[in-house]
Amino acid sequence: MASTNCEKLLTATDRINEFGHLEIGGCDVVRLVEQYGTPLIVYDETLIRDNCRRYTKSLAKDGHRVAYAGKAFLCVALCQILAEEGMFLDVVSGGELYTALTAKFPVERIYFHGNNKSADEIAMGIKAGVAHFVVDNLYEYSLLKTLAREAPRPLSILLRVALGVDAATHRYIRTGQHDSKFGFAITGKDLDFVVAGALSDQALLLEGFHSHIGSQITNLGVFRQAVEIIFEIARHYRDKHGWQPTEINLGGGLGVKYLPDDEASSIEDLTGLILETAAKQMAAGGLSPRLTIEPGRSIIAPAGTTLYTVGSIKNIPEVRTYVAVDGGMTDNPRTALYQAKYACMLANRATEPNEGVYSIAGKSCESGDMLIWDHPLPAVKSEDILAVFVTGAYNYSMASNYNRLPRPAVVLVKDGTASIMIERETYADLVRLDRKR
Repeated sequence: MASTNCEKLLTATDRINEFGHLEIGGCDVVRLVEQYGTPLIVYDETLIRDNCRRYTKSLAKDGHRVAYAGKAFLCVALCQILAEEGMFLDVVSGGELYTALTAKFPVERIYFHGNNKSADEIAMGIKAGVAHFVVDNLYEYSLLKTLAREAPRPLSILLRVALGVDAATHRYIRTGQHDSKFGFAITGKDLDFVVAGALSDQALLLEGFHSHIGSQITNLGVFRQAVEIIFEIARHYRDKHGWQPTEINLGGGLGVKYLPDDEASSIEDLTGLILETAAKQMAAGGLSPRLTIEPGRSIIAPAGTTLYTVGSIKNIPEVRTYVAVDGGMTDNPRTALYQAKYACMLANRATEPNEGVYSIAGKSCESGDMLIWDHPLPAVKSEDILAVFVTGAYNYSMASNYNRLPRPAVVLVKDGTASIMIERETYADLVRLDRKR
């Protein structure tokens, strides 16, 4: 294999075949492109299932739960896989909930999140029979309290709290600091008010607390800190109200390797630390709630690879060479939003040695539409197939139609067989909701 170093990002079902082509889940990506076109997001079903099983095997015991964070990526087929793997599901909008209901995901395994759920979304969740609502603020508490009176049974709720933990990640994906837009501050009076009100409301069943400190976290020490603080909160309200919280939800946030030499903790590292820290807190404080975590990226990101076709190539002598592909910020806005970094290879010429350094540009009319800066590759040619790794999370879910570009197709591969998860949008789809004067 060429010395791209990308082999470190290949999964157990990836390989370079005898034609020098990348294979994912037993499928030659050149054949996938011939059949489905590009841009194309390819998901490895085996890896998705393996990651779910690693989480459930290492944490989901003694009543503890693992809920997939749907905001990372969600579609009907994925919901079906998650249901088959016994996972719970975290949704944050009516659209994500509708997707889960369309897939017939078990409603008793759904947590409904979001910092600004509308009355219609809450009513939709109640009507569907969603088992758990995560309350984010006073406004939402007021809505839920009113709507719960019409529910056939008390609504189980968790209160999201901002723990004040600095997750040391990009500022746009920190969610647990004191000035976060998410959750009740633990230093104000709002949390006292809502806990007391919920405990006295016959239409609500307060189960416990929820927290989420951020995303793409590589320092596991902050999870230990989060567990300790949220148990301290639980003990405080237990002592104040004589109430036993039955659930502590610690959110997600485990980081993944985007570049070959990135460092990342394993799923088992995270679940082991959480169980160990929580066990000490339970023993010391006389609490025995179930634990729930909500991983998304760490399950789905490594399982996704995006394929592009190379178009124009622009060489600026002694500066750089731009390679333009047929996608970009419309199917992967993370580089523009977070300065995210990725690794890639020429999937149709994967064994050839690197001959230059290239910057991968998208086709949108924005100077900021860059996917990768200064990456070593073989001599790139137009019509080559470029594979960008670890693009399974926050890519399609954040995709747009900027410049009226259709969103890509998404396929699922396993044991040499590919199936469509999401059809490619057509030009007709782009104008379907438009109305003429």
